[in-house]
Amino acid sequence: MILTSCQQKALDILMREGNVFLTGAAGTGKSFLLAEYLAGKSRDVFPIVASTGAAAVIVGGRTFHSFFGVGIMEGGAEATIRRALFSRRLIRRLNRAHCVIIDEISMLSGILLKTAETIARRARENEAPWGGLRIIAVGDFAQLPPITQGENKDWGFLHPIWQESEFQPALLSTVMRTQDIEFLHILNFVREGIANDAVCAFLNAHLVHSSSEWAREATRLYPRREQADRYNLERLEAIQRPCHSFETIYTGKEQNIEKAKKNFPIPEILSLKEGALVMMRKNDISEERRYVNGSLGIVERIGQESLVIRLHAGERITLVHDKFSFLDGDGNEIATAWNFPVTLAWATTIHKSQGASLDRLIVNMERLWEPGQAYVALSRVRSSAGLMIECWNPSSIRAEPLVTAFYNSLVESAKKYVPRPYFMVPERKDEDRESEQVSKPRRRSPAKVLPVMIKAEASLEQMAVACGIKTDTVLQWIEKLMNLNVALDLEYLLADIPEAENIRTAFAQLGAERLKPIFDYFEGSIDHDTLKIVRSVMSAETKRNSPSHT
Repeated sequence: MILTSCQQKALDILMREGNVFLTGAAGTGKSFLLAEYLAGKSRDVFPIVASTGAAAVIVGGRTFHSFFGVGIMEGGAEATIRRALFSRRLIRRLNRAHCVIIDEISMLSGILLKTAETIARRARENEAPWGGLRIIAVGDFAQLPPITQGENKDWGFLHPIWQESEFQPALLSTVMRTQDIEFLHILNFVREGIANDAVCAFLNAHLVHSSSEWAREATRLYPRREQADRYNLERLEAIQRPCHSFETIYTGKEQNIEKAKKNFPIPEILSLKEGALVMMRKNDISEERRYVNGSLGIVERIGQESLVIRLHAGERITLVHDKFSFLDGDGNEIATAWNFPVTLAWATTIHKSQGASLDRLIVNMERLWEPGQAYVALSRVRSSAGLMIECWNPSSIRAEPLVTAFYNSLVESAKKYVPRPYFMVPERKDEDRESEQVSKPRRRSPAKVLPVMIKAEASLEQMAVACGIKTDTVLQWIEKLMNLNVALDLEYLLADIPEAENIRTAFAQLGAERLKPIFDYFEGSIDHDTLKIVRSVMSAETKRNSPSHT
C-alpha cells in the first residue's frame, strides 16, 4: 500500500530520535502506519502496550498497567511505585526495552502516566524523562476520554509529564476509511462538537425507521452493553433455524483466565444460526486480506470445525477456530481463548466498535453522555451510504474544549518541526542491568559458585556468565549438586515461568524421569530448558524436605 504524504512524514518522524505522539482522526491509518514502523522489530526491545485489556488483545500487546507495574494503583502513586520497584522482572524488562509504544493513550490519566514515568526512571536509574526510554504514544484524545473518578477528566496532555516528555506530534490528516468528502466535513464538525445546520440536515437525511429492511441488515451501535446484547438475542431467536452453540476454550491458570475473559472480543458461548449477521473480530493475515476487524457477513453454513460466511463485500470465506491471546507484563502468553473469530453483529456498543471499520451502520445517538462518543460512532462506517440514524439529539454531539484547543496547538507545533537524528537501537539490546555488571568473566568452578549465586537468587543467565558455561550446562550442574545432597532453594526461578503450575501437575501425573512425555503433553509449546528448570525446582524441594536435610 502506498503511504499518503502525511503518513510518509509521520513515518519519518517515527524513525527519528525523541518521543512521538502519533495521532489523527478516526480512519487516518494510525494502526497501519505503526505496523509499518514495527515490521521486523523485536517485541522485547519495542514492546506494545495498550490502555485496556481489550485493546491489548486486539493489537497483540500487553496492558500499560501490567508492563509498568502500576496495577490498579492501590494505595496511591507512591505505594504503587514502591511496590513495582520490588519486582526484578519489571526492572529487567524496563531495562531491556528501548522504545515503548503506548496505544490508546487518550484513555490513560495524567497521574497514571506520571506514576509509570517515575517507575521507569527509577528502574533504569536514569533521571531523563521515562528513564531515557523512548515513548511512542498513539491515539486520539477526541475519541475516548481517560478513565477517572469524578466529573473532571484527568487528561494526560494537561499533566506536566506530557510537556516534560517533549512529544513530537506526528499528525495524520488524510482519512483512509472513507473518500466521501461531504461525510468527512460532517465528521470534522462532530469531532469538534459542532451541531450546525449542515450536521443537522445530514443526520436528519439519514434517519431510518428501525423496522426497515435496510436497518435489519446493518450493525446497530448502542451506548450500553445490555442494549446491544438484548437486540442480538432478539434477532437470533427470530431466525427459524437450528441454533449451534460453540464454547470458547480457555487455557491458562484459572485466575488469569477470569481476568482475561472480559477482554477477549468473543463471548464464552458463541451462539449462531445460518442466516445470522456476524462481525469479523480479527484481520485476515493472509496475502488476500479479504476482511478486517469489523467486516460484516452472513453465516451460510455451520460445521463443527468451520463456518462458511458470505461477506457483505461479496466474497465467500471459510473460517476455522482461531486464537486470541492475553499477555502479562513481560509479554508472556498467560491466557488464551479459542473459538471462531466472529460475534453476532446486529448490535454492539460504541466502545467495543473502537478500531472497527463497518460496512453498514445504524446508530442510536439519543442519550450519549461522553465527549467524543458521537464522533466515534459515526466514524466507524466506511461511507455515508452505509449509515443510518435511528434517533439523535443535538446534546449528544459533544466535544471537550480542552481537547480542541490541544489539537489546535499541535497543528502550530507541527509547523515548527525540526528533524532529529535517526533513532538507532544500541547493539547490546538483550542484556539487563544485572548481567551487564559481570564483565569479561573467567571460568570458575560451578560447584563452588552456583550454591552462592542461587542463594543470592541470580538468574540462570547470570550463573552461566559467572561460570563461563551455557545455561543448559548450568542446569546439568544443578542436578549434579542435588545428587551430591547439596540443598538448593530454586523456587525463585519459577517467577519467570507463567506455566509453572501446569508443568508441575504434568510431572506429578506422568513422572519426572523423562522429559519427552511432558514435552508431548504440552504439544511442544514449552521448551526443554523450561521443563528442566521446573523439574530441578521440584527435585530441590524434595531434597530439602528429605530426613537428611531436616
